[in-house]
Amino acid sequence: MNEIFPKEFDTSYKRTDASPPKSRALLWLAVIVVLMSGLIALGAWYAIHQYNELQRKDEIVDAEWSQVLNQYTRRADLIPNLVSVVKSYATHESKLFGEIAAARSNLIALSKSVTNSRDPQVLDQFQKAQNQLSAPLSRLLLIAESYPALKASELFRDLMVQLEGTENRISYSRQRYIGAVADYNLAIRTFPTNLIASQAGNKPRPRFAVENESAVTRVPAIDLK
Repeated sequence: MNEIFPKEFDTSYKRTDASPPKSRALLWLAVIVVLMSGLIALGAWYAIHQYNELQRKDEIVDAEWSQVLNQYTRRADLIPNLVSVVKSYATHESKLFGEIAAARSNLIALSKSVTNSRDPQVLDQFQKAQNQLSAPLSRLLLIAESYPALKASELFRDLMVQLEGTENRISYSRQRYIGAVADYNLAIRTFPTNLIASQAGNKPRPRFAVENESAVTRVPAIDLK
């Protein structure tokens, strides 16, 4: 029988050119494993990148706050010399001089505990201390209007220029700090970064704002001519 019919017509002959079902299943499994590994690696890279970005933004907030403290410290350092000059002309304003000295001492003591701005209550106390110093300082500068000889004093004029420049730097530093806080707070509220922030323990930073800010940061205009 086998001699009569050719081999190609033998029903017992099996083709070997098709891949076995098991081999194709293993191939698809390998492809899925590679894709899943790629997605996991991409997700891990994104999480690490976002975590590092949050830490960078947090450091920027701390750096900007340090600049704010530096400028406020500079202003506090100018006040004793300014008081000394005004005192030589207005000795009867002893109560005002005492208020300035007390407010400045309180501010210096508080500044040592405000190396960072993470605690809203401490930041609020610092702002109030600045207000308590700014109010009598403004009255002190207004007193100078009543003493032409004081306004003509070279030392007083120099101190006023330094104070005005310091107030401008304070305003600029505050704006940069507020911007850095806004950028950081927005990042930790944005999905999916907020999930990473929550796991990493990143919390919103308190915003720096005061009542009647324009009055606090403005140096009273003194005509030195």
